[in-house]
Amino acid sequence: MLDKVIIVGNVSEDPFAIDVGHSFGQHSDISDQISLKSFANGEVCPRFISDEFDLESIGEKLSGHTVVIVSTTSDGHSRQALAMRNLLIARAAKDNGAAQVLLVEPDLFYSAQDRGPRPEHGKTAFPRDNKDFKKFDGQPFSSRLYADLLKTSGVDGVVTVHNHSSSVQHLFRETFAGRFHNMLPSEIYADYLLNSDIVETTDSGSNLVLCAPDKGAVPFVEQMHQALGLAKAGMCLMSKERTGERQVEIMVSPQSPTPLEAIEGKDVIVFDDMVRTGSTIVKCCQSLRKGKPRRILFCVSHFYSSEEGRENMASSAIDEILTLNTLPTILNRDTQGRLRKKMVVLKLEKWIARFLQKQLGMEIPQERPPYSVDMSSKNPRWRPIPR
Repeated sequence: MLDKVIIVGNVSEDPFAIDVGHSFGQHSDISDQISLKSFANGEVCPRFISDEFDLESIGEKLSGHTVVIVSTTSDGHSRQALAMRNLLIARAAKDNGAAQVLLVEPDLFYSAQDRGPRPEHGKTAFPRDNKDFKKFDGQPFSSRLYADLLKTSGVDGVVTVHNHSSSVQHLFRETFAGRFHNMLPSEIYADYLLNSDIVETTDSGSNLVLCAPDKGAVPFVEQMHQALGLAKAGMCLMSKERTGERQVEIMVSPQSPTPLEAIEGKDVIVFDDMVRTGSTIVKCCQSLRKGKPRRILFCVSHFYSSEEGRENMASSAIDEILTLNTLPTILNRDTQGRLRKKMVVLKLEKWIARFLQKQLGMEIPQERPPYSVDMSSKNPRWRPIPR
């Protein structure tokens, strides 16, 4: 089965794609599988590499094969350019006989554009009003266009990580006839939280409180509570209250199972799917600080690093940040900036490779842990690897 699976990236020598391929068991370099050549006019033309002397199987090089396209963001290419590369690679695979094409995109492109200006443009988890429709007036329903283009190009299934939009999830499941997999990283987080010294988890979690910064985060926080298996761990729910025309205060909800006064001296973990500017999360953590916890950990799946975000997240309200490399540039110490002193990145390539093996019916022994840890030596918890 292994020799019938080809893993490629949409950028030459993409480290994330290379690591997924290596963890999967693909020993040949990705650059030996596909050439992403560019014409003089700037157009990209992907070519799956074949024996130049083989004149018998022209157009059939990939017959019976599964092609997996690993697509992550890149400093050198816009998301739009990468999306177009995905379409061309998928079409090249199908035009040369591939049995199926899977797209692995940990941070699914165009998910922020998950609805349009009309009622039929997206099935949201909340009732839409004219104000919400107007916000998208004049815009395309981009996530639907992207799903349609992927399907037309030859993509048969899509794998992503912790997608935040119920509208996008419904759309992709419908477009790909159920072959849309939204991998939730509760297993990854739980393993690290339980097997590191980042928070206190002894005595069935009596010193631990899991926090949802808004209603949208509640289902994942509940899933994390189950994954951790700590019966005494508390749950704290935050709510927003408008205190002025443009002012919003974030506080512990009156309906929270764990009230503010009950977090004193405890470790609090705030979970969210993504962070861009960080201003809302900082307000949330500042509000939690009033309860005098021992420390606050912010756990987020997609970390969009920006100058504003780094400035906000450097707030003393947050003791440490635990994130994933769904946006691989976060591994760069310059991208982390001074946040490197309190940031831990869990690398997902091994976890994703194991998921692909399972989906393709390959029984491979599961290595533990299903991730690797990247941490700057500036982090006080960093320890040198024993030799």
